[in-house]
Amino acid sequence: MNPHRRGIAASAVVFAAIVLGFVFQETLLGGTLRRQTTAAEGIGSVDGTRIARADEEPGNWYTVGRTFSEQRFSPLAQITQENVDALGFAWEYDMRTTRPLEASPVVVDGTMYASGNWGRVHAVNAATGEEMWSYDPRVPGSWARKACCGVVNRGLAVWKGSVYVGSLDGRLIRLDATTGEPLWEQDTLIDRQRDYTITSAPRIVRDRVIIGNSGAEYGVRGYISAYDTASGELAWRFYTVPADPSQPFEHPELEMAAATWDPQSLWEFGGGGTVWGGMAYDPELNLLYVGTGNASPYPVATRSPAGGDNLFLASILAIDPDTGRLAWHYQTTPGENWDYTATANLILAEMEIDGRQRRVIMQAPKNGFFYVIDRATGELLSAEPYVTVNWASHVDLETGRPIQVPAGNYDEEPKQVSPSWWGGHNWHPMAFSPMTGLVYIPTIEWPTIFARVPDPIYRPGQQTVGVTTQGGSFPLDPPVEDAPHALKAWDPVANREVWRVGYRFPYNGGLLATAGNLVFQGTVDGRLKAYAADTGAEVANIEVGTSIMAAPVAFLVDGTQYIAVEAGYGGGANARPFPEGSAAIERGNAGRIIAFKLGGGGVPLPPLVDPRAEIPLPSRPDASPETLAEGGRLYRRFCADCHRIDDHPTVAPNLLRMDVAVHDVFERIVLEGLLEANGMPDFGREITADEVEEIHAFLVETAHDVRGIE
Repeated sequence: MNPHRRGIAASAVVFAAIVLGFVFQETLLGGTLRRQTTAAEGIGSVDGTRIARADEEPGNWYTVGRTFSEQRFSPLAQITQENVDALGFAWEYDMRTTRPLEASPVVVDGTMYASGNWGRVHAVNAATGEEMWSYDPRVPGSWARKACCGVVNRGLAVWKGSVYVGSLDGRLIRLDATTGEPLWEQDTLIDRQRDYTITSAPRIVRDRVIIGNSGAEYGVRGYISAYDTASGELAWRFYTVPADPSQPFEHPELEMAAATWDPQSLWEFGGGGTVWGGMAYDPELNLLYVGTGNASPYPVATRSPAGGDNLFLASILAIDPDTGRLAWHYQTTPGENWDYTATANLILAEMEIDGRQRRVIMQAPKNGFFYVIDRATGELLSAEPYVTVNWASHVDLETGRPIQVPAGNYDEEPKQVSPSWWGGHNWHPMAFSPMTGLVYIPTIEWPTIFARVPDPIYRPGQQTVGVTTQGGSFPLDPPVEDAPHALKAWDPVANREVWRVGYRFPYNGGLLATAGNLVFQGTVDGRLKAYAADTGAEVANIEVGTSIMAAPVAFLVDGTQYIAVEAGYGGGANARPFPEGSAAIERGNAGRIIAFKLGGGGVPLPPLVDPRAEIPLPSRPDASPETLAEGGRLYRRFCADCHRIDDHPTVAPNLLRMDVAVHDVFERIVLEGLLEANGMPDFGREITADEVEEIHAFLVETAHDVRGIE
């Protein structure tokens, strides 16, 4: 068993943002806190007892996954398979962003708390959508550069009258749940010279607020921290990978981990193993379950030349929340080599397996196998592929180890591997229904070609993953008949797929299951869909006009059941284009929370936009071929991670579509941070004025070529 962020006049910012036509333009708050109405006293009164007894108050949604078990199942059954076709618009709340939204709100006693990008927090009346207060942590725009996958936030926690949220720039912030006033904040980052961010939702267990971090692609060392909810004092910290083993270990578990790494590993890369996703808690066992992330850099042959499992990468950890000590661990991908994070959401359940009632933890991580593990002991009970897998033949149940095969080994030559680095299932939450016994998974079927990069160099502020990939980006307009990606219903006892609904595109929304025999999911093409939980039959299809990635929630106010979801597309690579026909292209990715109820009306749709309308261009540059080539090289090094230069809209601006007036201030934008408040950092310490001129010349020349303008 293998229990393994330069100030300028506001008018200049507004002018520049308008003329640039930034699709990700934000409405900045007037100060950090804006209060719209006065809330009732005593709201947000959540504690461990209420969460543990959540089924006795099914109208609330206490945590990002509703309960400690994170099943994302609601016992509410006012909305059923038979009447869901009457589901319609109840209210909406403008999140004041066109960047991606990925969080599930928390709803407590009629108040909804929702986090948006950067770590902003909004409290609204859950029956009307009326804003009560809104808080902005004022993260410097330069931090957008540190986030591999967008300035996203995946949720918050509510506990004993306070709201806890992580800001993108690494602060853990406690707010008064009634007023939104900040009570304390803690810097959670161990090294601000490294490119750490926070994108994950904190969890609270026994008056400890637990938070992880992101940034493995930028070369950081993963860890998870616990703070006292009242004082904000650090209680404990668990590092997920060792530092240089010639240095003292911060806690005993690292000595065990170090034995699985080459002492001559590339420690300057940090190792990875960041905790940015799944957590769950069992109050009876008093164990906190944590999923850890990918390696830095990716190839184990580069990272740890002598090999080794490299604990605790790509692992599920069971931790005592009082002490921070490890109870058991299970490593899903020993010697992690493909960005196969185990940060997908974790689900706790009880089920009969082989004639014995078992308390289990379930996960469908990136590597393509669905795991069922005894959560008391870490014993692996089953691990079967839920998507196409070619890097391993199977998982040995005796040892708990995947049996790797040559098809996945790209040490010496490129190999096409399934799943890709997108994974068979990414961060979008799956759900479990105790009524059907099925797990509902938003899956991805797409291979990628991995090629190892020899002798990678760690460069602060730049992604250095040690590989190149091809084929891991999705086709912009696949044929309708080719629908490999799917919402799948998976039987975790029989280890088999029960039903599926195919999608042309991946990155559809996370899942919600309800006692009305329903599974809800938002889609890239801007719809909220409902399916019969037992058969997969589509029973509702509502156009909302904004692409959805987040998972919906269900709650009850004054006897009325609502379904609500954050809508807004993006994430992944900022330069990833919106899929053809998606709501994000057609209606501009207007970020909002949308709530639905029986008897509601049609959803008000954002206005149609024309992202490809012609924009005047400056004259072709008087530049040599060598200058243009150098500009292209610099573009690819400094700009391409966020900005595309083709005809496909993305979250970040397309640099071929800048207004002429913006071309006039291009140098100020790049070197002075003219648009830092919008998330465009200044590059003045890394790029010279001459280099900016070369990039600009390349962009203008390319824009003329793309549009066929002489």
